[in-house]
Amino acid sequence: MATASLPVPQTKSKKPSFLGSLLRFAIIAWVLRCLLLEPFFIPSGSMQPTMAIGDYLFVEKWSYGYSRYSFLWQFPPIGGRVLGSLPERGDVVVFKPPGREQESWVKRVIGLPGDTVAVDNGVVILNGKPVERVRVADAAIRVSANSPCRTIGMAPQVQTLGHGVEACNYPAYMEKLPSGKKFVTLDQSDTSADHFGPVTVPADTVFMMGDNRDDSEDSRFSPSIGGAGFVPVDHLVGKVGFIFWSTDGSASWVKPWTWFSALRTDRMGHGY
Repeated sequence: MATASLPVPQTKSKKPSFLGSLLRFAIIAWVLRCLLLEPFFIPSGSMQPTMAIGDYLFVEKWSYGYSRYSFLWQFPPIGGRVLGSLPERGDVVVFKPPGREQESWVKRVIGLPGDTVAVDNGVVILNGKPVERVRVADAAIRVSANSPCRTIGMAPQVQTLGHGVEACNYPAYMEKLPSGKKFVTLDQSDTSADHFGPVTVPADTVFMMGDNRDDSEDSRFSPSIGGAGFVPVDHLVGKVGFIFWSTDGSASWVKPWTWFSALRTDRMGHGY
């Protein structure tokens, strides 16, 4: 005698709730931003000509390890640095300036702990030896909505490139660190920033300088007068990776077509 099989109850698959999906997205975004890549915007010309005002770039968070300053709102407030390592001289680094930890700055590492740093007539003296410095062609930086022809101690040297485009010319120098790393700096005039030190970089700190040497509040100036002073390694956020977006500042939110006309595509993808 055949027996009838009982129907198997159908289980309904649970759809993820909106709040659950939002929480998962927030966790993934937190991990990406705090542990891997953090976006950063260049608001000033202190790193010209290496960086332009309006550049958007990614910061590599793993480069020097993690501290409380690696995380949003400095939470969790871990002490010291986990998986820490020192940057190399010449690295371009985002950091939290001492006394102004809610801000993020970007500069180039010039001195490591124990190094002696001085500046003599614009020439960096590293551990008693002048850094190789050669005059090169003027840096022509295009004048745009977010990049006026800002000069320090000199009359503006503006040239017309054609089609209504102007550029501001700055005296430029190619510098070469003992490691062989090269980069271009600007030295507009003989200012107090061209005469500094010597000082010895304390333990667990680094010495930072902007590539636009006469227009950079960096380790040559103490935090009490708006500078960075010696930057504790715990304050390092990460090494600059590459530019993923760059705009000349002429875009308007209410004019979508300007979002693209303002792009500087020649800068996008540039790495450091």
